[in-house]
Amino acid sequence: MFDFEKQLSALGRQTVLCVGDLMLDTYVYGDVARISPEAPAPVIAVSREDVVVGGAGNVARNIASLGARCIFVGVIGKDAEGRLLKSELAGKGSRVKAHLVIDPSRPTTRKLRFVSEHHSTHLLRADWEVAKPIGSAIESAVIKQALAALPRADAVVISDYAKGVLTPRVIGAIIARAKKLGKPVVVDPKGGDFSIYRGATVITPNRKELAYVTRAEVSTNAEVAAAAAKLARTVGSQAVLVTLSEGGMLLHERGAQAVHVPAYPVAVRDVSGAGDTVVAALALMLAAGSDFEAAVRAANAAASVVVGKRGTATVTAAELRARILPAAALAPEEKIVFDWSAIEPRLDEWRANDLRIGFTNGVFDLLHPGHIKILAQARARCDRLVVGLNSDASVRRLKGKDRPIQNERARAEVLAGLSAADLVVVFPQDTPLELIRRVRPSVLVKGGDYRPDQVVGRDLVEAQGGEVMLVDLVPGFSTTRIVERSRKPRRR
Repeated sequence: MFDFEKQLSALGRQTVLCVGDLMLDTYVYGDVARISPEAPAPVIAVSREDVVVGGAGNVARNIASLGARCIFVGVIGKDAEGRLLKSELAGKGSRVKAHLVIDPSRPTTRKLRFVSEHHSTHLLRADWEVAKPIGSAIESAVIKQALAALPRADAVVISDYAKGVLTPRVIGAIIARAKKLGKPVVVDPKGGDFSIYRGATVITPNRKELAYVTRAEVSTNAEVAAAAAKLARTVGSQAVLVTLSEGGMLLHERGAQAVHVPAYPVAVRDVSGAGDTVVAALALMLAAGSDFEAAVRAANAAASVVVGKRGTATVTAAELRARILPAAALAPEEKIVFDWSAIEPRLDEWRANDLRIGFTNGVFDLLHPGHIKILAQARARCDRLVVGLNSDASVRRLKGKDRPIQNERARAEVLAGLSAADLVVVFPQDTPLELIRRVRPSVLVKGGDYRPDQVVGRDLVEAQGGEVMLVDLVPGFSTTRIVERSRKPRRR
């Protein structure tokens, strides 16, 4: 069984070699409020400017932001933009190791975009580039750097922006050596001849590119799947991942049924660089040993994060994890507290925001409808609910040596998975009195089998202006009775 939690945790131990077209992306943000008196052209009132590493460099940025290491091989010009790119990549710390070949005959590729600050609309783009193949000497230098780095990599990304760095000779040499070393190769393709990527592990065209290179109809998912299969046969790849924009992604894997992964329902702000994020996440997941479908689902989740950001953006490991795993899977580390000192910052934050804090407690050994009702009713009377949970030792003292059925960690994780519980705090005492003193709740909730005068902590809460609330029990449900019934021999 595939374990996303385990796989995502392994991403930080991976190293990916990325080879491709490096460029400098500059974003100038502002708003247009008038037309120039000098000519019939809009005037943008500039509010800010962002300069980021783009093109294949954005793949490296995403690999680094996901916590992994990237070895980057590319070409820059002998100019200020090239020096800035080199500095920016070095600024990513030890996670990006760049081997940049200087080509004095061409400028560093630069793209300047003017963007509406409030509408995120691209108003104009200016390009500085020479989109022609690099010379043989530069080509040899790129191959030398890439092949030297390959043994240290767990996967390879070929990021082709058709600016000339990825010649057939460069691509062929990298794929051939990677195959010998057993390294997966992910290709973000460009152009009309995908045969130059022959032997790659997986190719990631978009719908338009797929239609162009296969000369096939790609209007429906069935047509996309057929075209992807045709492309895979043509280039000999194990898989083809087709990005479908708002339609999500479609995976063709050799010998398997096509898999369509729907897009996440997110507000799209900017799609710039989303493809870079896809190949970065895909390569890292494959490097960590995941299968194609799991890797695609992770890449789809990563893309959904970056399209909600402005400009050439990246995704962090925490963002990916939060997007791909359900809230219940993340709840234990966010909600469960054993060290009471850790609850103070959370309580202080809640109080600073005038949030009403509630408290209830129990053993919660075998969760049943009665527990759910108490927790739901408690949460309905407050903004944040703290659930006190008896430790294993205190349960044994209160219930006997055969209890609890589940240990305190298991019981805490079940509670943390419930939306009603905002914090689960384990207490070792027989009663929650000390914990109630620390929490200082505005409302204290217990089951209806208690009288108000029997509720531990009642005096403390009421003295601070709080209230005690009793919730009616659900008839027929009791952990003790459930345990007793389960131990009785069944009648045949």
